[in-house]
Amino acid sequence: MTDLPTENRLRGETSPYLLQHADNPVHWLAWGPDAFAIAQAHNRPILLSVGYAACHWCHVMAHESFENQEVADILNDHFVSIKVDREERPDVDQIYQHALALLGQQGGWPLTMFLTPKGEPFWGGTYFPRESAYGRPGFVDVLRRIAELYAHEPQTIEKNRAALCEALADLGRAAAPGTIAPDHLDDAAHLLIRHVDQNSGGFGGAPKFPQPFLFTFLWRAWLRTANQPFRKGVIATLDHMAEGGIYDHLGGGFARYAVDARWLVPHFEKMLYDNAQLLGLYTLAWQSERKPLYKQRIEETITWLAREMRVENAGFAAALDADSEGEEGKYYVWRAAEIGEILGVEDARTFAEAYDVTPSGNWEGRTILNRLHRVGHFDEAEERALAPMRARLRAEREKRPRPGRDDKVLADWNGLAIEALSFAGLVFDRPDWIDLATSAFTFITTNLSADDGNRLYHSYCAGRAQHRALLDDYANMIAAALALHEATQDPRYVDQARQWAEIVEDDFGDSPHGGYFNASKQADDLIVRPKTVHDTAVPAGNATMISNLARLFYLTGHAVYRQRAEAAVAAFGGEPGRSVVPLASYFNACDALWNMVQIVIRGYGPAAQRLRRAVYDQPVPARVVQIIDPDTRLPDGHPAAGKGLMDGAPTAYVCKGVTCSAPITDPDDLRDHLRSLSSALE
Repeated sequence: MTDLPTENRLRGETSPYLLQHADNPVHWLAWGPDAFAIAQAHNRPILLSVGYAACHWCHVMAHESFENQEVADILNDHFVSIKVDREERPDVDQIYQHALALLGQQGGWPLTMFLTPKGEPFWGGTYFPRESAYGRPGFVDVLRRIAELYAHEPQTIEKNRAALCEALADLGRAAAPGTIAPDHLDDAAHLLIRHVDQNSGGFGGAPKFPQPFLFTFLWRAWLRTANQPFRKGVIATLDHMAEGGIYDHLGGGFARYAVDARWLVPHFEKMLYDNAQLLGLYTLAWQSERKPLYKQRIEETITWLAREMRVENAGFAAALDADSEGEEGKYYVWRAAEIGEILGVEDARTFAEAYDVTPSGNWEGRTILNRLHRVGHFDEAEERALAPMRARLRAEREKRPRPGRDDKVLADWNGLAIEALSFAGLVFDRPDWIDLATSAFTFITTNLSADDGNRLYHSYCAGRAQHRALLDDYANMIAAALALHEATQDPRYVDQARQWAEIVEDDFGDSPHGGYFNASKQADDLIVRPKTVHDTAVPAGNATMISNLARLFYLTGHAVYRQRAEAAVAAFGGEPGRSVVPLASYFNACDALWNMVQIVIRGYGPAAQRLRRAVYDQPVPARVVQIIDPDTRLPDGHPAAGKGLMDGAPTAYVCKGVTCSAPITDPDDLRDHLRSLSSALE
């Protein structure tokens, strides 16, 4: 049907974000062919509004504009209005965020774009106040002006449309090919470390985002080179985030970013993807540093994930909102008097000294709990004394109205969480964490699989899986499968990873040029299929696929995986000449392809398990670990093929390139050998 809508049509959606707008007087439509058919039939411009459930400024614009009848009347009379959850359709968001950047504007959410009836952008912005304020034009004025231009000055619309569409076409063209060498990685690390705040950590100034992939790259550069500024920059970042207001000291978990340079004031929403990546980074750093603070934050964050973020007791929800009772951060902040009433005079005084609690507060008259005044200086006895105080305050906080939870289970973000939980479970010898990862993996393969059993959906919510999976979904779930194989040594995870890898090659591959498009070849509702290796808030799917293919090659011996990985590396090899900032995951993937350490443990029983434990006592980020029976045959060409037990005891072989270590039967000798592989640790 192409009749103009006479009501809001979001009530049948499952996305919590879309349902937040289901009672707006705006006649919203979801993204899809029906919306575009209506716009084309009536030659109306499209207002595209993109946001997500935990977005504070999305809520502000909703209250100011989309719940306002005057705004709704203008939209309903002159536009076709489409609402998109950027977490459900990151492919749509990516295209129009890029269009906004081409207009010379800073991206973000809410994203507000104006499109032709065919979905081609011609103007846009982010948050608009209803009336002119903050140096921004009022939304009512913007809508009226756009409607006037579309009706009476089509040549202006066409000029903008043509220029933007020509530039957007570059997203789908071959990337910058070239040759990249190992020394380029260290050169990039030297460039990036110049922009790291060596005092408070973080990249650049305010606002500060965690960017775990960037600091993982710098940590791996330190392990390779022993260059101390790399280590110091990462440690400063991890210490200050762990003690800052960006961390929830009562409940666990990190907020999306800090609005200041000290990590004190968070933008209070908690995202699954940030916490998953930070778990991996803190675990990697703990392997070298052994800081109790890092272990505590890892344990607390996983406890929070298990307690508050599981959906149907298995998969992980996307996010917690920043707002409660219509106010940002209200759930998380405190007044000194409240703490005094709960803890009593003596404990309140001790707690206040530790967590920066004062009568005047540190944010809008209230206190964001933090320990930035004593970063890294709390000993074990102090932590033991503070723990029951935190528990009492958390119990009291549980009585407050809670921030909303976005219950969408996203394949790509769950893949990140599964990989991180598997790694942390191995390093800290926590089978229960590996069980969490296994449950989430089973949830995805059970509830987000298409009819053929292998192809994935991107999103699951309210009992319904929908939206064709994207490159990030497959890439992160392949990484999750390989992480679970390492944790469990169950070969079925490798089989699943290989099946998904073939789907990626068939549906996303750019066979003439190497690398992968972000959307499947079946995608028919996008104006362009982007192909990029740039990290965003999450690692680039192409980078993750290079790492996946490298691991599959080393696990199976099948040369086709290495060939695909090398083709993807070459497809983007010219990108570092443009900018190194968005390429951290690409550099890490190149490192994995070139420098993979293959660890084979032959044998079983307690002695083999002691060797296995020794593996995770040292940081070896580019690794493939196989624990096999004495008679199991390794792939032809594997450097440890044909090597067996020494004196009948479980035996480890550490291989790099075409050579292997001498047989190792003592866990301490294995630790020493692995340490020798790192310039920073030898």
